[in-house]
Amino acid sequence: MPHPPSVGRKLLWSIALPGLLAALVGLGHFWWEARRATRDATHDEALVLAEFLGAAFRLPSSEGQAPHAPVAALLGSRSRLVDTTAELNILSPDGHIRWSPRPQEVGQRHPAAALLTSPGPQWARSDKHQTEVLRPLGDASCEGCHPDAGTTPVGMLHLRVAEPAVHRELTDALGGALAAVLALGSILILAIGVSLHFFLTRPLRRLTAAMRRAEEGDLLVRAETGGTDELAQLGSAFNAMLARLTSMKAEEIDTHRDLQATRSKLSAKEELEERMADLALLFDVAHSLNSTLELPELLARITHLVPERLHIPDFSIMLVNAEGQLEVKSTFPEDPRLEGVTFQAGEGACGRAAATQRGVYVPDVGEPSSGYTQRDLRPGQDRGSMLCVPMVHTNTVLGVLNFQRPEVASFAPEELELLTAVADQVASAVKNALLHSEAVRLTLTDPLTGVPNRRHLFSRLELEVARAQRYGTPVSILMVDIDHFKKLNDAEGHRAGDEALRRVCDTLRGRVRKVDTLARYGGEEFMLVLSNVSKEDAYEVGEKLRRAVAESPLLASPTQPGGHITVSIGVATLPTDAPAQDLMVDCADAALYASKRGGRNRVTAYAPGMEVHPSRERGLARPHDPSAAHVAKA
Repeated sequence: MPHPPSVGRKLLWSIALPGLLAALVGLGHFWWEARRATRDATHDEALVLAEFLGAAFRLPSSEGQAPHAPVAALLGSRSRLVDTTAELNILSPDGHIRWSPRPQEVGQRHPAAALLTSPGPQWARSDKHQTEVLRPLGDASCEGCHPDAGTTPVGMLHLRVAEPAVHRELTDALGGALAAVLALGSILILAIGVSLHFFLTRPLRRLTAAMRRAEEGDLLVRAETGGTDELAQLGSAFNAMLARLTSMKAEEIDTHRDLQATRSKLSAKEELEERMADLALLFDVAHSLNSTLELPELLARITHLVPERLHIPDFSIMLVNAEGQLEVKSTFPEDPRLEGVTFQAGEGACGRAAATQRGVYVPDVGEPSSGYTQRDLRPGQDRGSMLCVPMVHTNTVLGVLNFQRPEVASFAPEELELLTAVADQVASAVKNALLHSEAVRLTLTDPLTGVPNRRHLFSRLELEVARAQRYGTPVSILMVDIDHFKKLNDAEGHRAGDEALRRVCDTLRGRVRKVDTLARYGGEEFMLVLSNVSKEDAYEVGEKLRRAVAESPLLASPTQPGGHITVSIGVATLPTDAPAQDLMVDCADAALYASKRGGRNRVTAYAPGMEVHPSRERGLARPHDPSAAHVAKA
């Protein structure tokens, strides 16, 4: 790995190199400007000389002199202007040399003649050290001697002017100065670099190495402090800091040892407090859940207590229904769309928890491999974590508790243990509530037919009578008795009689409203309580029920008269027939006896006087007491 540039190198490149570059750029600029000025001066001088010689050709010659005598005199002179020319020739129009300082070249064709073959501006070019000019000779003033001077050149002037020697010497001097500055700058850079290496870079490297060792934990290292400059003072300050750090490290070791002991004590105390908090929570849950045996109230308490105490924002309770499916009974927050949703065993996370009787934890419901489905309670929830804990009682799954949080992997292992313990507590409470519900159902339900028994019947009848008396609405009752039931028992046995009772009950139950109450009154008798139904409508209901029994193919019996089981029905209404409950029951019983006397398989509405018919043996200690034993009917 290459070392980073040192401080000395940075200083060298930031100070010496810019100075050298500035000197080189300045000298180079002066050299370039001198070169350009020399070339321009040479070019201008060549143009002036060409123009001067061209003007000399237009000068008139004195009498007795040869044509263009002034030009010959000028060319033969030793003036500085003529001496600066490196080459001077007078060419004919066809390019042959007419005059030249070198007589041997006279008559030869000059190569530059091809560059200007027609009258016009002169041609000039400059190269590195000279300027060459080719100028046509002859114009309108020369027509006296040269008739065609106005249209074609009578000759050409060719000259080549070399750069003056002083100019070249100046350029060479500037070039030498440029090289000298470059050499001097290189020597200066080398000297500065060596000085910076010995006086700055090497001491800084030693100090850096000591600091790096100290950074790695070696607090016993010390930096060299020779000298009195700023670097030496920095090393002394660094050594003093290391000495202080060494002392602080020793104190830190002692403090750390004390902190470890204190932390161990605090950890044990916190663990004990957490356990105490968990036990207190379990006690509160158990106390709250075991204070009621009503299943709806119990589920409501669980739904509000668990999310509040355990900080669960999304919670639901599922119980196993009669079909063996998991059914949502209660949710938090309350969502009517979810209540009643069912899951099969093994379906979704809750179904797997019920099938395996073990908790199922889904850290991220958004992972495709998590097994979470969109049916797992909260529609549209695609992130978060979910925990499903089964409620198991004596190896029987009663339901599943579902805990959900919007954060991924938000259930700690300790929390899983606590929620499992909560599920066990809830399972015991739910089991007790279910047992209580079953016991209550058995006390209020006839075990043979499954409809309410006599106790539940009169409890319900009291409520309906009280409501009717309060709001001034009617309430009717139908007393139903199976015809010739004793003959059925004697001919086919009590098992067939029980089956007939169940089938008659099912026929009646399937044709009444949900708000009506059908109950077994006793023996082969049933009573139907019709709330807010007039006497005429009650009679129509009785006729409908009678026909349903008489026409049911399931109630065909060869031992009965007519080959079919039938019923007789008596109808009574409050307040039309009686002002109170016990009198209304007695009126319905009297109407039933009237149906019996009328030949059975009929419906009879109560009419005054039926209750005192001579053939009706009431056998009641108190004529209007519905709890007294009923005498068997003829």
